[in-house]
Amino acid sequence: MNILVITDKLDFGGAEMYFCKLENLMHDSNITFHFAAGHGQLYERIKNKHRFHELSRTSHTQNIKKLVKIVSDEKIDLVHANSLRMVLYCICVRKISGIKFKIIYTKHNVTILENRSRRVFAYLINRYVERVITVSDFEKNNLIKAGIKANKIKTVYNGVDLNQFGFNQEEKGDFFKVGILARLSEEKNHELFIRIADQLRDKPQIIFYIAGDGPRKQKIKTMIETCNLSHKVKLIGSVNRPEEFIKNIDILLLTSYREVFPMVILEAMAVGTNVISIDRGGIREAIIDKETGFLISSHSAEEFCRIILEMESDESLKYKLIENARRKVEDEFSLDRMVENTLGEYRKCY
Repeated sequence: MNILVITDKLDFGGAEMYFCKLENLMHDSNITFHFAAGHGQLYERIKNKHRFHELSRTSHTQNIKKLVKIVSDEKIDLVHANSLRMVLYCICVRKISGIKFKIIYTKHNVTILENRSRRVFAYLINRYVERVITVSDFEKNNLIKAGIKANKIKTVYNGVDLNQFGFNQEEKGDFFKVGILARLSEEKNHELFIRIADQLRDKPQIIFYIAGDGPRKQKIKTMIETCNLSHKVKLIGSVNRPEEFIKNIDILLLTSYREVFPMVILEAMAVGTNVISIDRGGIREAIIDKETGFLISSHSAEEFCRIILEMESDESLKYKLIENARRKVEDEFSLDRMVENTLGEYRKCY
């Protein structure tokens, strides 16, 4: 069997990291793998460059032509698309080439099309896609409600590299460090993170760190300065080694307006960093409230602050949650499990 795995581009992001993990680790003696994506910072992580095909980041026409050639030349039997755009590419390629390769779609986020027209979205998926992989049962249930056939859908949780994100039992230090690691964009709601820091400004031992980059960088920086929090909130930019950032903080916060199933919470659970998260999407499938972390139902700065202070003062609670969280990641969210379950979905197509 010949399989092509595709994604939009190799910038830092959940779908892109997922793509790289599959590219690095998938192996089956009966399958020849090929990969395609637009260029980006993650290109250096591609191991099988002799089977990697670079796509354009700007031209849909050029990409469709290139995919037609790859599918024809490499006799592709199945394409694994990691965005709805890539699914639409595949539909065009099938029609142009006349080659009836099968399509698997991993749904990483909420798409514009399903928001605007569920009927069209459901028609395209049911008509052209053989299998749909969701990264949480929450998203699987949403797709069923949207009209996608249930027997097409399988939840395969994102997997953590337990070697890269090794368990860290060292003391964190004199200061109590609260961090967020997310793209600096509107949906991640960094404004709430800053309000939490503002409400704890009279606690000098608690320091806040924002890691990441994105379009709202200047706005976030200005908000920090306007609130006179430059001494309290550190904006540290992109991090090339997320595991080091996460290991060096005491608590990871997730304040987003919307999420599907963020990888960063699993990474924090793996390394031994406590998590306080808004309850959105499939997060509760990893964070069991008061067992593997804390879930908050609303965007309440007061509630986040209350739990931060509780965690700072209660060492036994902190370490109980850390141990439970690491165990859950080992049992349910390992990278090996993700890769093997994904291969299983390929095999179901033949």
